[in-house]
Amino acid sequence: MMTMACHDLRIVGNRDEIDEGQVKTLAVHAGEVWDNARFFPPGIEGLKAAIQDCALAAGTTRRMGMKRKSWGMTPAQFAHLATQNHQGLAAVVFGNERTGLTDEELDCCSLAVNIPSNPAFPSLNLSHAVQILTWTLFNAYDERKRGYLPITQERVTAMIGSISADITRIGLFKRTGRTGNDRFLTEILSRAALSEGEAQRIEKLFHRMAYVKSADDGDK
Repeated sequence: MMTMACHDLRIVGNRDEIDEGQVKTLAVHAGEVWDNARFFPPGIEGLKAAIQDCALAAGTTRRMGMKRKSWGMTPAQFAHLATQNHQGLAAVVFGNERTGLTDEELDCCSLAVNIPSNPAFPSLNLSHAVQILTWTLFNAYDERKRGYLPITQERVTAMIGSISADITRIGLFKRTGRTGNDRFLTEILSRAALSEGEAQRIEKLFHRMAYVKSADDGDK
């Protein structure tokens, strides 16, 4: 959890039934996650209390069925959903190592999450499942922070107009060809999902080429 910037550990169970010394030994430098963990009474009411302030609660399971959830999201799908609502808390609920979540426990959750695995041997260790889910969530939040807003189709059209005008000034379209070239550039630049900064840089590049060409023509 600490490695993936997850600090809010909530345990449905009794603290005094857990070997704290072993936890601290295994946690190494991440002991503060355990120190700050919140405990809730064992049972369904304790689970409901643990997730009551969350906008989403994903129960992890490899088993689907009528009394469980009819379908489950992949970790990536859940992470995408969770990052859309950054104002609310998103919880991932894990069962114990041996039996996982019961039908009743899973029913308390908003949705189910399934980690894709080999159907012939689908079971994952609890620690591995936690790492996969926390990494996927961390990666999704990190990508959102590092991302950008692609320019709109309206902006692409304006960009093509600017580029095409500069290409015309260079002399490439003295007779025909501008319409087809505009269509070609629109298609590839739309697929490129450029940022505004990238769009401006490309525009400036063509504008400078047109300026240099005009200056050279003036020297002749």
